[in-house]
Amino acid sequence: MANTTQARKRARQSETRRERNASQRSMLRSTIKKVVKAIETKDKAAAESAYKEMVPVLDRYSTRGMIHKNKAARHKSRLSAHIKSLA
Repeated sequence: MANTTQARKRARQSETRRERNASQRSMLRSTIKKVVKAIETKDKAAAESAYKEMVPVLDRYSTRGMIHKNKAARHKSRLSAHIKSLA
């Protein structure tokens, strides 16, 4: 357990940030899964709308450093290609 005032505060901050990061990571994964599920059901309209919701979320978290920018680009590229192939 933290003994100093500073250490107690850092522990509080770490816990708050951990919870926020977990929530944001979960939301990020959920948006990706929504697109994947729409692609699996071969519903192009739903896949496109889910993709449009996913892109800003990916960009936001890659800018903030939660995920690497190349990982965001890879997800966007692959899912976009899958959606185009649904024709």
